Amino acid sequence: MKKAILIMAISALAAGCADNSVPKAQLPELDLSNPLLAPWETPYATPPFSKIELKHYEPAFDAAIACSRAEVAAIVDNPKKPSFVNTIVALEQSGSLLSRIEGIFFNMLGAETSDQLQEISLRVQPKLTELENDISLNEKLFERVKAVYEHPGRLSQEERMLLEKTYKHFARNGAALSPEKKKLYRQYTTELSALTLKFGQNSLAATNAFTLHITDPKVVAELPGFVREGMAAEAASRGEKGWTVTLQYPSYLPFMTYSTNRELKEKLWRARSSECLGGKFDNTELIRRIVNTRLKIANLLGYKCYADYVLEERMAGDTKTVESFLNDLLVQTKSWADADYRTVSEYAASKGLKGELMPWDWPYYSTMYKDEKYALNDELVKPYFELEHVKKGVFLLANKLYGLNFTPNTKIDVYHPDVTAYDVTDRDGRFLAVLYLDFFPRASKTAGAWMTEFRGAKIVNGKETRPLVSLVMNFTKPTATTPSLLTFDEFNTFLHEFGHSLHGMLGKGHYESLTGTNVYRDFVELPSQIMENWATEKEYLDLWAVHYQTGEKIPAEIVDRIVAAQNYLAAYLHVRQLSFGFTDMAWHTLTEPFGEDVEQFEVRAMAPTQVLPVVEGTATSPSFGHIFSGGYAAGYYGYKWAEVLDADAFSLFKEKGIFNEEVAESFRKNILEKGGTEHPMDLYVRFRGHKPDSRALIERMGLGK
Repeated sequence: MKKAILIMAISALAAGCADNSVPKAQLPELDLSNPLLAPWETPYATPPFSKIELKHYEPAFDAAIACSRAEVAAIVDNPKKPSFVNTIVALEQSGSLLSRIEGIFFNMLGAETSDQLQEISLRVQPKLTELENDISLNEKLFERVKAVYEHPGRLSQEERMLLEKTYKHFARNGAALSPEKKKLYRQYTTELSALTLKFGQNSLAATNAFTLHITDPKVVAELPGFVREGMAAEAASRGEKGWTVTLQYPSYLPFMTYSTNRELKEKLWRARSSECLGGKFDNTELIRRIVNTRLKIANLLGYKCYADYVLEERMAGDTKTVESFLNDLLVQTKSWADADYRTVSEYAASKGLKGELMPWDWPYYSTMYKDEKYALNDELVKPYFELEHVKKGVFLLANKLYGLNFTPNTKIDVYHPDVTAYDVTDRDGRFLAVLYLDFFPRASKTAGAWMTEFRGAKIVNGKETRPLVSLVMNFTKPTATTPSLLTFDEFNTFLHEFGHSLHGMLGKGHYESLTGTNVYRDFVELPSQIMENWATEKEYLDLWAVHYQTGEKIPAEIVDRIVAAQNYLAAYLHVRQLSFGFTDMAWHTLTEPFGEDVEQFEVRAMAPTQVLPVVEGTATSPSFGHIFSGGYAAGYYGYKWAEVLDADAFSLFKEKGIFNEEVAESFRKNILEKGGTEHPMDLYVRFRGHKPDSRALIERMGLGK
């Protein structure tokens, strides 16, 4: 009896030492008059954008950083034995206030920026980097994490993944370095965060700085009505008479596609292709400093180059695999891309072009050839892709595949009048997420299209928090006489970004850092790129694609032409994407400090993939935000990697039916809901039944047939 009592006492003591509770921190008092710090009594605790002013950001950041420090201190100072809950889960839950503020601030920095907001970012970013370093380099905190990592006990798959991710985060961010090297690591990462931020700001400024203003009616007389109207609206918005073209894609591309004025097109192309290559917003020195700082960080952590460091935490696994992957795809497709160029070049010559077909000629003649060969052009297709109809069609696809419903909610505050918020619910009426849609270009918005989150999914103390997801795009604006009519490429873009949003909205799990799009970079594009496959499925288009004026369904003949033209220039476009991957890897496999000419380095890096003529005085790298300010460093290959995944994955839908409930449910359960809770290759194989093969992509492009 005494022995049993003694055992019980020892067990109770051990349990007490282990302590499976998140330590409570002594948080500083918050200024609740600041809407970024106060509780949000809004639908689904959505951000109260109309109450947030520029003056609120810096005080809110300072207060939230102080809270994060207090929460970490409570973990470090906990006298109890380290456990999964009191250390790993506590770390996961720390910084929630700061994450909320960052979710708003950095999204606004891209979608609704201003000079003042960018100035604030330059002051705030060093503070955030300092906090991250103070946490990552905290020896006592790492000791606790390491103790749990070495003696994890019984954990679920999701818990094991969180533990591994947490431990690796510390190890890969300098926690195991000597005091002297930690000091260097802190210095390098602080410098890097400022450099990448400045790179992005220069790119946006350069895009906004250039305009092509036309006053001669003869120059625009040949252009389609929608192009002239868009140019006139742009000029009017600037207080100018006549017609204006900007470097924003919806303005730039139509002019390049339809104008015969070679001189103006060359001027416009050179401006876009030399953004930040010298001049007021020069990024070349920033590139040198960014790649050299990344190399220093990699070397400090024991890696030969930055790519080795990055790819250790990717589905591909290592630099050799990525380089082999890119080279393998190039070998299979380069000759076809060269043939694409010869085809368009010969066609241009037959139409009277003198001399070599140059990059600024490409949009015009490649489109003309497409129109002639396939009797297909944007003007023929666009009337069937009126934005409201497209939106309905995208929502319909989500409903047929996953049972989702989208209901506008005007009670949800938005950050710009162009933005609309939707309640997203499951087929059983269960609330899943809020979706914000922001469609049109403006000077305060970065070019391109992206999905982001104001908040991810998580479960804390048994209470589930659902995501707040935002899609930001730059589609053609409506005019006074014409609604927003999307090109087929813009429709594809919508489907692509919506795929990312599904990944976020359908995410499930206890830990926000493992849900939704929080997966390996080379896996994150699978849910987005697979959606593009439905763009040319007649069975799907027939459900919603109607002429905006007549209500006529998109004719089978046009759908057939779209399908026939889908692989037009597929090899060229494929190799163009490979060229960006080659360039990215060239920058991030450097093993010695870089001090060369940026333009010439890029020319050499792209040489194996070069199809169009090289033009002196132009370069992609100085405005290549994906790899120098957007998180895709040593990761741009991921787009092609994901194309191989999505081609193989969609082939199962083609085999079973494009709306097959069983396949859709498997994709939802194994891919969309799982997020980063398991290794992506395991998830993919569970869905598809085998590892992906690049042949699926080559076959989809119609090469070799």
